[in-house]
Amino acid sequence: MKVLITGATGFVGKVLCAELFSQGHEIRAAVRTKVAPIENVEMTMVGEIDRGTDWSSALRDIDVVIHLAARVHVMHDTVVDPLAEFRKVNVDGTLNLAHQAARAGVKRFIFISSIKVNGEHTEADKPFKESDVANPQDAYGVSKFEAEQGLLKILPETGMEVVVIRPPLIYGTGVKANFSSMMRAVKRGIPLPLGAIRNKRSFVYVGNLVSLITTCIDHPAAVNQVFLVSDGHDLSTTELLSACAVALDVKPRLLPVPQKLIEVGAAMLGKQAVAQRLCGNLQVDMTKARTLLGWVPPFSVEQGLKATALGLDSRLIL
Repeated sequence: MKVLITGATGFVGKVLCAELFSQGHEIRAAVRTKVAPIENVEMTMVGEIDRGTDWSSALRDIDVVIHLAARVHVMHDTVVDPLAEFRKVNVDGTLNLAHQAARAGVKRFIFISSIKVNGEHTEADKPFKESDVANPQDAYGVSKFEAEQGLLKILPETGMEVVVIRPPLIYGTGVKANFSSMMRAVKRGIPLPLGAIRNKRSFVYVGNLVSLITTCIDHPAAVNQVFLVSDGHDLSTTELLSACAVALDVKPRLLPVPQKLIEVGAAMLGKQAVAQRLCGNLQVDMTKARTLLGWVPPFSVEQGLKATALGLDSRLIL
């Protein structure tokens, strides 16, 4: 098949390109500006992604579109109207691409959404499911949900098949932001007051996410479905840090500060969101992908963290 990937130069996109090529697919990457070429990938420049983007050259002879590009979640957004900015790319840009893809004869459109469409946290051992009522809590999550709803409206109008995948936090070689900072802190042996956290959170290794995406390219049961994805093994913050230490071959320095004390201290400092990420639950039920697609994560958490720590993604995945 000939596949168009947006966001191909990003964290997930690079791994996806390599895996698709190994499976014999032809790959075209739509990029916003001139960038270094990706091996075995045809590059097409489309400029900024919004409601006015012309996708005609990028969509020529394409069978499947995998839409990774997005305005991503921003921890400290300084724009006056964050939701409007997210909508420009994540809603208007996505639906513009989808409409043009349908007119160009694209058979299937795979949209990488976010677990934030479901919400920010779960009760212990009550994971999110695809059938749950959407409950996005921030501008990023709202924009992803609105894009999903727009895509579902396109279905009866065009007949193009749509697949939506909602990942939780993605990790792997090249991961940035909080996950990268956490691993650096563990590697440096910085004492962390997180040795007594008893929450449960779902994560997904980039190799596992890519595996599900490639499964959805031509699986007949994936048509017009929403899938949640994870590694299939939830971890507490304490367990995650300990597992990172093993992957890094260092001794974890975790202080057993009571979870309640951390939550109270964070509240006093106005850092409730930080405490929620460290102490709260966010679990994902991926039973639907297992049963409907017969898909299971090919990589364990241990393999994923080892690859993240040592930069072994290419050797693990390809």
